[in-house]
Amino acid sequence: MRVETQPDMLANVIVQTQDGRVHTLLHGDIVGRLWTARLQLSDPRISEAHAMISLRGGQLKLLALRGLFALSGKPRQEVVLEAGQRIAFARGLEIRVLEVSLPGEVMGLIGDDLPAQPLSGACFLILRPNPALVSRPQGNPVAAFWSTGDGWRVRPTGGEEQSLTTDWTLDVGGQRYRALTISLSRASQPKTQGIGAVSAPLHLELHWDTVHIHRDSLPPLTLRGRPARLISELAGAETGLPWEDLAQGLWDDQANRDRLRRRFDTVLCRLRGKLRGDGIRTDLVGFDGSGNLSLQLQPTDTVDDRG
Repeated sequence: MRVETQPDMLANVIVQTQDGRVHTLLHGDIVGRLWTARLQLSDPRISEAHAMISLRGGQLKLLALRGLFALSGKPRQEVVLEAGQRIAFARGLEIRVLEVSLPGEVMGLIGDDLPAQPLSGACFLILRPNPALVSRPQGNPVAAFWSTGDGWRVRPTGGEEQSLTTDWTLDVGGQRYRALTISLSRASQPKTQGIGAVSAPLHLELHWDTVHIHRDSLPPLTLRGRPARLISELAGAETGLPWEDLAQGLWDDQANRDRLRRRFDTVLCRLRGKLRGDGIRTDLVGFDGSGNLSLQLQPTDTVDDRG
């Protein structure tokens, strides 16, 4: 069943678990064993992050992450969600799809230096190092956006919470940002690209001078040299580090601060260029607004340090 909703509604699927409870799931929501999953299935046969709801090609889909599921008795890695389906995650453990809602339009944001993109769940607008919508607050966000289920709310930093409508604007940093509606087909994502604040889970395999970034069944992106060492350093620290400390670890010679910063910015630019060119989110490595750089991992990302 396809239900047309208002422009400020999110695409969603309503499912029922075997205990009779009804759950509404949005794009990016995780189905898994952990309590942090939007739909928790407390069973040892279920993976921590078993599957994910994703809006792709104008359809809501269920995508396998770390475990398969079955539809009509056949194992699946991906399925277009439709009312009436019974999806099994393990023998004797299934959910029933009650309703799928796909709005004709979704709420989005655009700026002088920010391409039009849909809002997703709860997200934040940051300006550094580049204007972007992110799923978790980083550095000093200038505004927060979230869905209430029947509309959107916004709270600019230092301002008051208000309804988000298409006449909302924000002038900050010499740039203007405004809300707009985006057609569902434009807001949807192709299979290998993330939108908004949500993207495919990453698995980082670290070998110090070499880093392999794996995504589902796609070929891994391999980084070598200083870009790889930069990611390895951040993963090992498990916290934000000043750029000076990172740069001094990348170069043995004692260059002056300005020269060291130019070198460091060049490596960071190369790293982000490689991530962007392979369709991986460039905010994987980002500044927090106080000069500290950190590895921005999503809840479903994993790191395997073999260095």
